[in-house]
Amino acid sequence: MSHHHGPPGLGEPEFFAHDHGAASPSGVPESTPLHLAGVVLPEGEQRDLWVVDGLIRTEPVAGAVTVCRGAWIMPGLVDAHCHIGLGPHGPVADEVAEAQAVTDREAGTLLVRDAGSPIDTHWIDERADLPRIIRAGRHIARTKRYLRNYANEIEPEDLIDEVARQAVRGDGWVKLVGDWIDRDSGDLGPLWPADVAAAAIAKAHELGAKVTAHCFGEESVQQLVRAGIDGIEHGTGLDSATIELMAARQVALVPTMINLENFTEFADAGQEKFPRYATHMRDLHARRFQTLGAAVEAGVPVFAGTDAGGTISHGLIAEEIGLLAQLGGAEFALGAASWRARAWLGAPPLTEGAWADLVVFDTDPRQELSVVSHPRLVILRGRVVRG
Repeated sequence: MSHHHGPPGLGEPEFFAHDHGAASPSGVPESTPLHLAGVVLPEGEQRDLWVVDGLIRTEPVAGAVTVCRGAWIMPGLVDAHCHIGLGPHGPVADEVAEAQAVTDREAGTLLVRDAGSPIDTHWIDERADLPRIIRAGRHIARTKRYLRNYANEIEPEDLIDEVARQAVRGDGWVKLVGDWIDRDSGDLGPLWPADVAAAAIAKAHELGAKVTAHCFGEESVQQLVRAGIDGIEHGTGLDSATIELMAARQVALVPTMINLENFTEFADAGQEKFPRYATHMRDLHARRFQTLGAAVEAGVPVFAGTDAGGTISHGLIAEEIGLLAQLGGAEFALGAASWRARAWLGAPPLTEGAWADLVVFDTDPRQELSVVSHPRLVILRGRVVRG
């Protein structure tokens, strides 16, 4: 463990709380401009940043209160596969969705790509204290071929119309369930004929939306990548030809490493009824690091997503980053959950006039990745929401 916490020549980092009749956890009134000094990632340069009216300023601002010196400052974390509004049995009440969003924010997740939710969470957009969300509408699955109450369940002839509906409901993304247990074969199987999926993806593109899909097995991911899809979730069935095509087309991969840890449990649960499926899931699990490592090596854009919601707890982005580091190292994992993911989703970098959504650490997370579990400051829309 590193014992040198501050940037070279700056000594120990300092964090300041001020009692000015506060309305935020740091004790700084919400309207007060902030000043931060430290090493800004990913560039790794020592900089001063000021925050006014929710935006970054790069020139000194009169009356700004210094909240940290000698710290490490990073763009807010991103959970690119998260389900706010989804619980183990499907839709949840708004107050549960709010608690999920708060849990994610406390972990430093300030931008969420919601990969399918059965409730309308647009009310969260009115709340300055909750993360920004980019939605994919509701999961689209085939009748009785997915988890109960999660998805809009339809037949293939209705897929194009349903994709058009969810494209309007979301914020530029649509989420398909690409494969699930096929009761006839007793194993994972694609939900959609390849030509129907291709036509539905084309319809989404026509409407200005991107499409991503849940894919555990081999067949669905091969078909959907060839069909022109924009993203793959999980991706445990990737082969070298599909990886090559994803890299060439820059199709995003969000492997949800935390969820993949559960594959052996899924296998055990299905063993009696679907032994072929159980064997398949154990195999996918056994080679997950090899499969996904090959995708990273080939240049497939990989981003962090926890798959929170359903049965997985919110607020686990630090754990996801730790698992991603096993694929590509600390800096790769941090980028996958911060600056690279933000650029992919259209969020600005830490430049003049950009959103002041920041996480601040007292140690260099590139050297000591575990520090990501406990950010010293979380600043959302220019307000200290944890600190």
